Parts: sequence; structure tokens; C-alpha cells
Amino acid sequence: MHLCDSHLKEDVERKIKRSMRKYKMIERGDTIAVALSGGKDSMVALHVLNSLFGNRSDISIMAVSVDEGIRGYRKKTIRAAKSLCKELDVPHTIVSFDKSFGWTLNQIVQVRKDKFPCSFCAVLKRTLLNRTAQALGATKVITGHNLDDEAQSVLMNVMRGDVDRLVRLVPMRPRPGLVPRVKPLRDVPEAEIALYARVERLPVDFTQCPYKDLSLRGEVECILNDFEDRHPGTMYAIMSGFYKMLGLLEEGLPQVELRQCSVCGEPTFATTCQACKLLGDLKNKKGKKESATE
Repeated sequence: MHLCDSHLKEDVERKIKRSMRKYKMIERGDTIAVALSGGKDSMVALHVLNSLFGNRSDISIMAVSVDEGIRGYRKKTIRAAKSLCKELDVPHTIVSFDKSFGWTLNQIVQVRKDKFPCSFCAVLKRTLLNRTAQALGATKVITGHNLDDEAQSVLMNVMRGDVDRLVRLVPMRPRPGLVPRVKPLRDVPEAEIALYARVERLPVDFTQCPYKDLSLRGEVECILNDFEDRHPGTMYAIMSGFYKMLGLLEEGLPQVELRQCSVCGEPTFATTCQACKLLGDLKNKKGKKESATE
């Protein structure tokens, strides 16, 4: 469709509201923590949610930004996040890898050059967001995942043969100790979100993460974008097929009970959570390097 500014805005908001109604993402009495990076997706999510629920007395909205410690990148996006929160009068909490884990992502990359930076970043960010949301009393964590992100996740898990992770993409599966994460933008293409941000003149920082192209997701993104250009509707088709398979996946792979991590107490499938495993591995690697240089 070729839409003017006002109709583009209406169309994007219609898709977001449809997803929220379909999956009952926001309910009376919710305290919502928006994971706000300062990029287009999370900024649009906060803007739309605030316009819909900002004046309701039974729903509270706050924002949480995670500073991973990416030199020359994250400070700019957090500055954008602060600007929007000030404009909307939304409480804003900033947490960091450095203060929470004792490592910045830049430091992690220097120690583990054999691993994709995103493999560390995603795990630690997810843990820190959940921990912070619980401390703030949030009942829901809102993320800015869009249609492109969701289609990429489905394809990545299929390529890896990781069916368990496919099931975890199901919207709103309550877990003890985990603040439910919901994705209001999941049915909106990334390009439309970018246009919406520009139409609404949001103070978005459009800078790309310097580690983005080093990940498997970056490769999958290129593949899907190429297919979408040559076969429009590919991403919608992937998600449509995924939703049709959900019943069978859930039936064949019931939820596994969570336990508490023996190190940090966070919910985990194993004895030790993935974040603590990664941090322990980093400590060991750093110790070996220091010993080798003495």
C-alpha cells in the first residue's frame, strides 16, 4: 500500500492494537516495563503504549535501558531514550553490564574472540531485564521485537534444529520467577516501524550496533531481506506457518519445570543458569590469559 503519513500511522497502530488484543498483552492492574534501547523499535513501542495507556490510573508505565558497554554506540542510544522518557514523563531506569556483572560487552569480546558477541549479550541482557523488572515490581516486560525479528528467530531455530526454542517463541507463556515478556510490534514490519518513528518525529538514534553483522542473526536477516524483496510477503508467510504449527509443537514439547540457579537464584532449566555459566567461563578464560602473560 502507498499511504500518507496519517494513514501509515493508523495502519501501524492498528496492527499493534490487534496483537495486544489477540494475546491479551496488557491487562487491568499491569505495571509495564518497556525495554528501551533508544532504537526505533523500542521507542515506537513506548510511544504507542503511552498514548494508549498513559492516562489510565489502573496501568503504570516505566522504561528500563540496559547499557551493555558498547563503546561509541550505546551512550548515544541511551541519550535518545532519556529524551523520549523526559518528553513523555515516563520513569526511566538505567542498568549496566559493568555494575551488574563486572564486565562490559567490549571487555567480553576481547576475552572471547571465538564467540559471537550476541551470544553473550542476549543472555546477559535477558537476565538483567528480568532481574530489574522484578525489583521494580513490573508485571510485564515490553520488548520492541518486530515482524522481521520474529521471522528471523523462527528461521534461525529451524536451521539449528532447536525445536525447544521454537516453542519458547509462543506469546505469553507464564513461568515462575520470570516476568512475562510481550511483543506488541511482532506483526509490524521493521521498515514500517522506521517510517512511523520518522512520521512521529521520535528522537530515535538509527545507529546500528557495531556487532550486528558478526552474528548468525545478521546473516539470516540478509537472507530474509533478499527473499522479501524478490517474494513480498515471505516474512508474513513464515510467521503464519509457525502459528499453524504451534499446537503440535506445544503438544509434543510440554513446558519443562524451572528451578533456581545454584549461583544467582534466577529461574533456569539446568542447575546453573546460562548467564552464570557464561560469566564463570569468562572468569576462567581471563585467569588463564593472565597466568600465561606472567
